[in-house]
Parts: sequence; structure tokens; C-alpha cells
Amino acid sequence: MHPPLTLHRHPMCVEIIEQFQKCHLDHPIAKFFGECTELKIKLDRCFREEKAVKRKANFEQSKKLKERLQALRKEAAEGSPEKSNFV
Repeated sequence: MHPPLTLHRHPMCVEIIEQFQKCHLDHPIAKFFGECTELKIKLDRCFREEKAVKRKANFEQSKKLKERLQALRKEAAEGSPEKSNFV
């Protein structure tokens, strides 16, 4: 099972999605007997690669946010006690 094949949500896999959808249109019966299986495998691989790229970007963004929060907490702890209540 794959996620919805919306082109704007999967910019890295647009070409394969279009080929896969065309295959399903061109082979309405044969698709049930494995006609489009190779494209499906390529599509699954592309989705995995795309997810790995997004995961890495999210991790980097999370890392930067954690560092920023730690700096703010440290600054608040060194400053007045009133600031530390808000962080």
C-alpha cells in the first residue's frame, strides 16, 4: 500500500507517479496481473528515499531548535528569576 499519489506532496517522485498512473490507465485489467509491478517497486523505493530525506531534514531542524531552547534556558537561568518562570 502506498500513500495517496498527489504530485505536490511527492516532488521527488513526480515522474514515477505519472508513469505508474499511465500504466494503470493503459492496462486496466493487466494491472491486476502484475503489468505495473516494476513501476510500483520503483515508486516504493522513491517514497522511501523521499522519506529518508525528509526525516534527515526534520532531525536537523529539531537539533537546531533544541540548541536554541537550551541557550534560552541557560540565559534565563543566569538572568533574573522572573525570566526562568517563563521558559
